[in-house]
Amino acid sequence: MQELKKTWKPHPTAILNPRLDINFKAIFTQDTEGSKIALKSFLSATLGRKVTEVQLDPNEPPAETQSDMQMSFDVNVTFEDGEKASIEMQGREQDYDYAARSEVEAARLLNNAAKKGCEWNVEKVYQISVLNFHYKRGDKSEMSWYIMKDANGCELSSRLNVIYIDLLTIKALVGTPVEKLTPLQKWGMYFSYADDEKKADYIGQIANSERGIMEATTIIKRMSEEDAAFFREFSRDKAMRDYNAGMSAAAKKGLEQGMQQGLKQGLQQGLRQKAVETATNLLKMNILSPEQIAQAAGLTLEEVLELQKGIGAGATA
Repeated sequence: MQELKKTWKPHPTAILNPRLDINFKAIFTQDTEGSKIALKSFLSATLGRKVTEVQLDPNEPPAETQSDMQMSFDVNVTFEDGEKASIEMQGREQDYDYAARSEVEAARLLNNAAKKGCEWNVEKVYQISVLNFHYKRGDKSEMSWYIMKDANGCELSSRLNVIYIDLLTIKALVGTPVEKLTPLQKWGMYFSYADDEKKADYIGQIANSERGIMEATTIIKRMSEEDAAFFREFSRDKAMRDYNAGMSAAAKKGLEQGMQQGLKQGLQQGLRQKAVETATNLLKMNILSPEQIAQAAGLTLEEVLELQKGIGAGATA
């Protein structure tokens, strides 16, 4: 009997998930004209201006390197006018201050752009994050663009820009006629549904309307022919799920311990309050000695004497 070969690809027509950072990055960093077209199209849609030329900056090992399963890297680029951008995909919400992370990354870009001896003539930098979650729970904006301003809304220099693209908001528009979608919405739809076979026709229409998305589709389909690519996707996803499960278990254990500790403390406080009430009533009856009351109520003699002083002070007042 012929031994069946192990395959990681779920089915013959399966497409890799572009919301996974390793796949997202690979779309834009291939050494091909199609990858460059896709990158310029995405940047044009994000920044609201036509990007005619962009150069990839060295940042990390190639996307196909298998050793990066636990690592996340950005796509770093320089525009023809000297401006720089760092692009990343965040497929899952993380338990840390994402805003601070973005500011640090943008500041790193700005610092690298500030050439020595060139005074303060620094080009703008953009930290662009594609988020598969709402950065702010109540904010459903498709894109949020942050720059430095004072309390009156006066901009500082607009050199440092942080941009969030919200896929959850954009994907809710699914089914909207393609001709009514903005370029940014088209890219958001592509990232959200490229690996969903039920939306294949719709994504095909979007790709046919935008050259950059068509090139991205070609790239990820070609990547999806490699079984090892699904192994990398599975390994990265498994590692993330294991991490999230561990964090969830730790949080649950901490909550249970906290509840048990709180219950214990509450019981102790309740018993003490009852003991104080009993001792107070017995003192007011003036039948037993402080020593006997302490024994009956389960308090120390010093505590009973303090209560007695308080009762006496109240009577005098």
